[in-house]
Amino acid sequence: MLDAVSVLFGLVFLFKVEQCGMQILKATVNGNGMAVENRGVCFKSSIAVVFSLTVKSHFVVVEKKILELSHACVHYLQEYYKSTLCLAYQSLGVVYGDLSTSPIYVYKSTFSGRLRLFEEDHEILGVLSLIIWTLTLISLCKYVIFVLSADDKGEGGTFALYSLLCRHSNMGLLHTFQAGHPHGSFYDDVTSSRENKISLAIKAFFEKHQSSRVVLLLVVLLGTSMVLGDGILTPTMSDYTVSTACVILMILFSLQHYGTRSVGFLFAPILVAWLLCLAGVGLYNVVHWNPRVIRAVSPYYIYDFFRITGKAGWSSLGGVVLSITGAEAMFADLGHFSQCSLRMAFAGFVYPCLLLAYMGEAAYLSKHREDLQNSFYKAIPEPFFWPFLIIATLATVVASQAVISATFSIITQCRALKCFPRVKIVHTSDEIHGRIYIPEVNWALMVLCLAVVLGFRDTDSIGNAYGLAVVCVMFVTTCLMFLIITTVWKRNVLVALIFVVMFGSVELLYLSACLAKVHRGGWVPLVSSLVILCLMSIWKYGTIEKLSFEQQNKVGLDRFLTLGPSLGIQRVPGIGLVYSNVPSGVPPMFAHFVTNFPAFHQVVIFVTLETLLVPRVPANERFLISQVGSRELRILRCTVRYGYKDLRDSYDFESHIMDKAVEFLQRVDHNDEMFGTPLSLLNHGIDAVAAISENGPFALGRRRSMKSGELEEVKKLTEARQVGVAYMIGNTCVVPRKGSFFLKKLAINIYGFLRQNCRRPAVSLGIPHTSLLEVGMIYHV
Repeated sequence: MLDAVSVLFGLVFLFKVEQCGMQILKATVNGNGMAVENRGVCFKSSIAVVFSLTVKSHFVVVEKKILELSHACVHYLQEYYKSTLCLAYQSLGVVYGDLSTSPIYVYKSTFSGRLRLFEEDHEILGVLSLIIWTLTLISLCKYVIFVLSADDKGEGGTFALYSLLCRHSNMGLLHTFQAGHPHGSFYDDVTSSRENKISLAIKAFFEKHQSSRVVLLLVVLLGTSMVLGDGILTPTMSDYTVSTACVILMILFSLQHYGTRSVGFLFAPILVAWLLCLAGVGLYNVVHWNPRVIRAVSPYYIYDFFRITGKAGWSSLGGVVLSITGAEAMFADLGHFSQCSLRMAFAGFVYPCLLLAYMGEAAYLSKHREDLQNSFYKAIPEPFFWPFLIIATLATVVASQAVISATFSIITQCRALKCFPRVKIVHTSDEIHGRIYIPEVNWALMVLCLAVVLGFRDTDSIGNAYGLAVVCVMFVTTCLMFLIITTVWKRNVLVALIFVVMFGSVELLYLSACLAKVHRGGWVPLVSSLVILCLMSIWKYGTIEKLSFEQQNKVGLDRFLTLGPSLGIQRVPGIGLVYSNVPSGVPPMFAHFVTNFPAFHQVVIFVTLETLLVPRVPANERFLISQVGSRELRILRCTVRYGYKDLRDSYDFESHIMDKAVEFLQRVDHNDEMFGTPLSLLNHGIDAVAAISENGPFALGRRRSMKSGELEEVKKLTEARQVGVAYMIGNTCVVPRKGSFFLKKLAINIYGFLRQNCRRPAVSLGIPHTSLLEVGMIYHV
């Protein structure tokens, strides 16, 4: 069928081109006047035949190209849909476990308060209508349709939204790029170029008031900390005994090191079977017990529910909101999958199965009010009870995977943007960079989950805490989406207001009901998120103070060179890679070392690692080499730029720097500033290099012949590398200055404690221990 379509398309194209050729011939002959017409019909016929044959011979090749192109397009579409279906299948086992197991406890939690006194059909239908419309508005409309579209080059989560805002305006405090360096093509986003007055006014407000940028960052950190708090509560939501729940939790966390792909393929069949069972049992209950529950699709029953129940109905919203727990994980886990796969899995499979499950349980409840507190398992037909129970047990294990994977992704973003202490990050996939595993976070999360299970021993109290954490994250996302719609997408402010009013009003209603249950377990996410928020804020504040101290105490190159004769500085063979956060001048740590030990290597390269507000930086734009001082000093500076989701390959790091340094010395003299083109492009000649230099962020300059001086510098660099490479890094101790106020002293002391007890910088950078030289220095900030 596809071959026939391709041939038909090629023939139609050929016929149209031949028609155009004959029209051109006719116009040409008529345009030449009577003299041509008088030459006779034979001459015109021969010309037409020759032209037609020529066109046909040329367009036989075109037809073949069209066929090849059509086959390539068909093959691409087949592979795309195949990979998308595969990702959608895996997402069932990773993303939608939490959302799919909500029917187990939603009705029980909703009717656990004073609402249990109302057991007429209008209350049951009202709760069902609330669940249907909440699931439709928040999960389907807000997240699947809108929020998933606000990805940051394939990455999702609260920090992804913040990253988009920072790149399109000066709203952020996390400006990690340096003003002197080009941003690169990875900063280019395909967004609307139309600026409206509201967009400009919002950007101007944030640029003018630094306090607004601080508040925005705190809101982002609050949303992030709530997601992390959600990760503590989600695995504890089960109806098992304490001992069984603890065993299941330990098994679940021990499987995380296998990676998202393995876990997804392992858990996906369980979720597929679980959702099919939910849909089947739900459909059976609707048909067998009460088909009239379908009327709950009408929002009138929501109005009728609140009219009858009043304050008790409002209080029960803390249980209804559990029906959308896990919806926020869709966006946070976006880096593990894709927009299309997540939308396909939810809209095509998860959503209809959940609707049938909630309708079926409501139909059973309408006829069995005495089973109100255990309606989910009572609604299962007796012949299928034990198989269903086994699948439910496995599904509750899978339910926690969505938030665990989201926790790993968020911690990675926070760490890269210097908002979280250093931790070990293991990449579990070569194809999808967002699939990661963090051992320290994994085991800490397990300990906290066990503490919650042992401390509460009651799913109702845990559910109260869980609902508050979920709705807080959702409301923060809604607020950030207002800024995204107006300043990034540059849509009319009315569109943003409609978005906020439609979804924010629903979330505030649920938030108010959850806040009323703070004393019944809702304090857990507040306390946990507050602790995490303080931890991230202190780490960010301490990092800013440390970088500020280094900037203020860096040594100018001229001053550093004047110290040479007085100190009797000697140059020793080899290459020294000096790691520093200072983008210009001589780092204070290196000056401190030379002052006390007047010698350094024959070739010195100052290495600065930058994390940019983009998910990934292309490999050909990662390394920026510049000359420090004159060529005779043999001091270079290398700025290495990463995205917050990039894999930092420490194994080949030294080789990449050396290769870029050789390229720089070969191609650029000391008057040039930077060099950033990969070596493979140099083999294609100066035309390719010139084309890239015109379109890319780096200026290469005109082609130069190899000079004897440049050959000598390359030779010395090669000889120095053969001698050995030493790594110099600062082992700094950050302490508060005398006279600092109490809160600053407390924050800096906590920051110093975290620095001393988290993962060492040399270990995080993968520096070999035998080549490491640490320079101790005290920073008084």
